[in-house]
Amino acid sequence: MFHPPLLFTLSRHFLRRHHHRHLSTLSHTLSHPIYTIWSANTGLGKTLVSAGIAAASVASPPSKLVYIKPLQTGYPLDSDASFVYRKVPQILHRRNPNLTLTASNQTLNVSIPAAKVKIGDNFSDSRNGFGEFGFCEERKVGEGVGEGSELICKTIYAWNEAISPHLASEREGALVGDEEVLVLLKKCLEIGVGSEGQGSVLSLVETAGGVASPGSSGSLQCDLYRPFRLPSVLVGDGKLGGISGTISAYESLTIRGYDVVAIVLEEHGLENEVPLLSYLRNRVPVLVLPSIPKDPLDNLMEWYDESQSVFDSLKGIMLSSFEKQMYRLHEMPKKAQEIFWWPFTQHKLVPQEKVTVIDSRCGENFAVHKVKDHDYITQMFDACASWWTQGPNAALQIKLAREMGYTAARYGHVMFPENVYEPALQCAELLLQGVGKGWASRVFFSDNGSTAIEIALKMAFRKFLADNKLLMDLPHYNTAESNIELKVVALNGSYHGDTLGAMDAQAPSPYTGFLQQPWYTGRGVFLDPPFVSMCEGVWKIAVPKKMHYEDVILEDTSFNSRDQVFNRSRDDSKLASIYSTYISQGLLPSSGSRKCSYAGALIIEPVIQGAGGMLMVDPLFQRILVKECKNRKIPVIFDEVFTGYWRLGVESAAELLFCQPDIACFAKLMTGGMIPLAATLATNDVFESFVGDSKLNALLHGHSYSAHAVGCATACNSIKWFKDSQTNPNLVLGQNLLRELWDAELVRKISFHPAVQRVVSLGTLFALELKVEDNDAGYASLSGTSLLLKLREDGIYMRPLGNVIYMMCGPCTSHRVCLQILEKLYMRLDEFKQEKNQTARDYDHDHRLPIA
Repeated sequence: MFHPPLLFTLSRHFLRRHHHRHLSTLSHTLSHPIYTIWSANTGLGKTLVSAGIAAASVASPPSKLVYIKPLQTGYPLDSDASFVYRKVPQILHRRNPNLTLTASNQTLNVSIPAAKVKIGDNFSDSRNGFGEFGFCEERKVGEGVGEGSELICKTIYAWNEAISPHLASEREGALVGDEEVLVLLKKCLEIGVGSEGQGSVLSLVETAGGVASPGSSGSLQCDLYRPFRLPSVLVGDGKLGGISGTISAYESLTIRGYDVVAIVLEEHGLENEVPLLSYLRNRVPVLVLPSIPKDPLDNLMEWYDESQSVFDSLKGIMLSSFEKQMYRLHEMPKKAQEIFWWPFTQHKLVPQEKVTVIDSRCGENFAVHKVKDHDYITQMFDACASWWTQGPNAALQIKLAREMGYTAARYGHVMFPENVYEPALQCAELLLQGVGKGWASRVFFSDNGSTAIEIALKMAFRKFLADNKLLMDLPHYNTAESNIELKVVALNGSYHGDTLGAMDAQAPSPYTGFLQQPWYTGRGVFLDPPFVSMCEGVWKIAVPKKMHYEDVILEDTSFNSRDQVFNRSRDDSKLASIYSTYISQGLLPSSGSRKCSYAGALIIEPVIQGAGGMLMVDPLFQRILVKECKNRKIPVIFDEVFTGYWRLGVESAAELLFCQPDIACFAKLMTGGMIPLAATLATNDVFESFVGDSKLNALLHGHSYSAHAVGCATACNSIKWFKDSQTNPNLVLGQNLLRELWDAELVRKISFHPAVQRVVSLGTLFALELKVEDNDAGYASLSGTSLLLKLREDGIYMRPLGNVIYMMCGPCTSHRVCLQILEKLYMRLDEFKQEKNQTARDYDHDHRLPIA
């Protein structure tokens, strides 16, 4: 028999709204299945389906079903949680009167107009348009013996007017941001954690309206809930025209990375499930429910009886999918170790428990599987920008995914030579109007940064040979061996990629040693550059001893601000003269070779040497180096694979040097890091050195996927997004640069830390070098391992460069997120230093000489 409600109270809700939390803290449990119930449109029976799944779940005690409705309009007359709260006990009692069910229904945040309908004016307290109270009711059904089941219904936000949540929240003055919804949803998803041993648990999150209906802030709900990426059940449309709407809803979910485990729709005699199954190629089951009675007085009991087998099947599909997901997540680390060969990784140093299982990505965050007391998915900030490629926030990620899908559907892949198509043309135009503005006239596409460098070297060498009239001596230069030897001018600490030619253009390093590249010859003149970093609050230049800088005054090598380092007034300093002399001596022709040896190209990473250890080169030195090479007709290559596209706070790092190259290479952030694509830009003079009557004069270099349409279209959207102040809030209006992203005072504070040797902060990059013994410094150092593991526990994913720890955000990352991860780093540095001190004391104690 049914019992009347045991409790109906006005109560302060147990979940408060939070305004200071960050999305990087979002996580959800995997201790039990959690599904989102979506619908192709409003009015298709989402809540009927939720109630049917709930009834099937609690019918096998002991079990717990948690139903969550994040956004509800039309309240209190229309409340989906109240429907589930009332209907499930009725269904259960009808099927088995002996079963016991404890049910509760709670509304956490109610707008003032909705509250007045519910209880009149019997309150005075309100906050942000919501009453500081919640509604709660409970009931118990059945007289069974033994442990029963439990139904918990939660409505997180409720408004009175029966319209879209974004309109209701605005009209009723009860505004709610996406972050507030997600933080409270996270807390509701934790209901049931720890009770798995007491029976099965299943949670349902029912959305409002259709898949793309707006949430309370105006964000589409398919975007609003994307940080959780919960597996989904889609309620389709069985009516005339419903096939199209169902497929559209399905595609809207899958293109955002949701997993749809089943589609369920109402029978209307049109057999919509047949074309749906054909379209889905049976990858997703389509279940058909009996026609829903149209009489509003019908209590639906007979309909639920007819539908029982469908809901039982749907429940089985949901549980089976969850079990497969959990098996795969636990299996992946072991499988990865058995079949992967990871780059730049010593497998012996990566035990299985240290393998990070990434379930998905949302904007700047990984969604990572972890186990601590129970399984869960948590977000980790990608602080290495996935090898320096990433920049999109969640909104840009979705936009790029849509654009990639459209372009792939339109073009697939088409051949590039002698052809033109819109994505490639528009991408080339944007490159020349942006990073190439004022100097470049041609764009050569390739597939990654290393090959872009190989192309640039070929371009530069041809240009050098043409300018210096050396091609005339080579009538058969494509077949006969030449007595000309071309080298590059490059900097020690440089890195330009892993292909053989790119490696020969960089100075000796751990990447080029015999163990890694037995063919390496180092075909270059490698200069020692002066490096800049912040030490104890001051920006200092470390000038190489071989430059003989004894006469340089302190003011030329020590600065109170980073801007002073980049100031062009330094061009007239004594240090500039010393740089010029050193460079001129380094560019003198070498002797002793049987061949005629020439410096045929200059190649540098502007301002920051990435893989070399996030080393900031004195921009004055590089500016003078470029000038000296151009005076000698040595073509200049800027390797901006890492530094380009806002990585250093400007679109092109050339802007920081106040000089332009002849050739420049871009990749990584050019596409927002979504897909590989590279471009080598060149001046018209460089291009003209390849123009001739014979095809043998042309640049005989290319890739099967040169200028692939998907990559070019992605780059177009990414380039425009980062340059638009409407989509990139970090752009300084009227200036082509980003605002300061890393808190200057905290950066300065970190530079004083006793564990820190030096700090570099520029654009989206923050890096520090840990103080270590000389024999523990460099790329092979493991000194920062414990620090990195602690930061990963804090939700910050990092990979080091030896004893250099770096963090990267995206061009659109908020200042507060950068501050948050810097604060966590500073806190962990204190612990790291204490651990090192304790280790040193333990060592001294263990090795103390015995007293005679």
